[in-house]
Amino acid sequence: MHVPPCHVTHLVYRLATGGMENVVVQLIRHLPRTSFRHTVIALCDIDPEFARRLDGTAVELIALNKPPGQPYALYPTVYRLLRHLRPDVLHSCNLAALEFVPVAALARVPLRVHVEHGLDLLEINGKAARYRLLRRLYRPFVNQYVAVSVDQARQCAQLGAAAERVHLIPNGVDTRVFRPRTSGDPLPAGFPFQRDRHWVMGTVGRQADIKNPLLLVDAFVQLVHSGAPGSERLRLAMVGDGPLHREIAQRLHNAGLSDRAWLPGARSDIADILRAFDCFVLPSLSEATSCALQEAMATGLAIVATDVGGNADVLDQGRCGSLVPSGDVTALATELQRLSQSGQPNAQAQEALISVQRRYSLETVIQRYGDLFLNAPAHAPRDAWAQQPAPPQDSLN
Repeated sequence: MHVPPCHVTHLVYRLATGGMENVVVQLIRHLPRTSFRHTVIALCDIDPEFARRLDGTAVELIALNKPPGQPYALYPTVYRLLRHLRPDVLHSCNLAALEFVPVAALARVPLRVHVEHGLDLLEINGKAARYRLLRRLYRPFVNQYVAVSVDQARQCAQLGAAAERVHLIPNGVDTRVFRPRTSGDPLPAGFPFQRDRHWVMGTVGRQADIKNPLLLVDAFVQLVHSGAPGSERLRLAMVGDGPLHREIAQRLHNAGLSDRAWLPGARSDIADILRAFDCFVLPSLSEATSCALQEAMATGLAIVATDVGGNADVLDQGRCGSLVPSGDVTALATELQRLSQSGQPNAQAQEALISVQRRYSLETVIQRYGDLFLNAPAHAPRDAWAQQPAPPQDSLN
């Protein structure tokens, strides 16, 4: 008897550059195509440049162009869409998508898997209690949770989710793509710095408040202006785009350091760019399991990250990279100065290489998601759709 591929619908707020979105791309590209097919629904928009990462797959991409404000007006649209698509699995990502899980339950999606890849800035700035209440209200509609860090697994338990419904699956990294630099590796297109002459500290990520890129800017400015030994060699690379991009550029300009910084915007050649760095910095206010941090580990870079969320766990409590207090400009500048003056192979970077291969293998992560999508207990059988009449096509209009 022929078993059709499991149809997974991924529900995200936007499909654009980001760690969570990168995980969705990994699942679509690496889950066996004979066993799975995919649809992505973006509540807002789809970035065409980012969507090119899915070229060559048969995925269907749907953007709902949600206007600002509450999402209630989209509930009927999403209901009709799910009734039309008839997925076996809804894979909802982060709080904005969680709000539509009751709609998916009403539409009789057999298995509803929810994962959160990090907190919203509003949760850090005083709305944590409100968001916890929302998550508790939506909990009965979620069949299975994925926690990408130990800290998030603990949060699921605090919401009242039963232990057997919580699966700790960290994000994975493709170590065939993200690997240490070799002597034959060319510099990425447009990279303005020289390997033997400059020491490059860099970061990759969305330039938004929750990622706190201005902390790195201020630490770089403080370090260069300090005139410390070797400060003339220091250079800064900040890859990504977002609402703080202009302020980052302006702050560097005001400090007279624009010529020592590279702000190329969003790029698709991240593996090549990381190999051009000497040190990777993650200055975030909150993280779960950072894909960029794992990719930097696989590249064999010296690493400095703020001690928030899952960063300490990913860096094995400092064995695989340095941890500094969140928001402490001087602490970050001091650690960057130490690393830039070391002159020795970074022992933490070697530990990071070993750790990422052992703990964050992409193959293992993909296998675990596949097993969850196919085998996790649901509130309805996989063939539940066969028991229901298809809605008429004009119901989507």
